[in-house]
Order: sequence, then structure tokens, then C-alpha cells
Amino acid sequence: MLIVLAEATMGEGALDKTRAAMATMLEASRAEEGCVSYAYAIDVLDPSKLHIVEKWVDEAALAFHFQTPHMAAFQGALASVDVKITELAKYQADDGSPMM
Repeated sequence: MLIVLAEATMGEGALDKTRAAMATMLEASRAEEGCVSYAYAIDVLDPSKLHIVEKWVDEAALAFHFQTPHMAAFQGALASVDVKITELAKYQADDGSPMM
């Protein structure tokens, strides 16, 4: 499994301006074959910071994701606001195990 972790800093009003595009991206990405999970979270201590956590079954699923129309539309929406990706990395992982 691949885990993608990203952080972005969003300028004033960027979240409100991109909320609909983000919702569309979430729905479409979660429906992709090979997507295990896909989520956004706003940092509780810094509301300008967006965390993105993605899990994909393999590299092919992630590569397909980057070629989808909804990814292109999402990138277009982000281009119209003040958003800066501050971290972006992918990790190989096993399927994990319960901690409780």
C-alpha cells in the first residue's frame, strides 16, 4: 500500500473558495478503483494549514489518480487561490494492524 501525506498553507479565503472543488475531489477520488482512503483535515491550531492523507493499493492506482479529470479540475481550482504545498511525500507501507 502507498500512503501519501501532504500539507498545504491556505491563504485567507482559499478554503471557502475551494470547498466545493475539494468535496468533488474527495468523492471522485474515493470512488476510484485502488483508493483505500482519501481525506482532508484543517489543523486545529492553525486553520490556514490543510493536511491531506491518501492511501492507495499500489503505484499504478496512484498514477491513474494523477491522470483523472477530477484531478485536473481540482488543480485548476487551486491555481485560482493562494495555496502553497509545504510538504508532499509518499510512503510504502503494509496494511497495518489494529492497535486496540
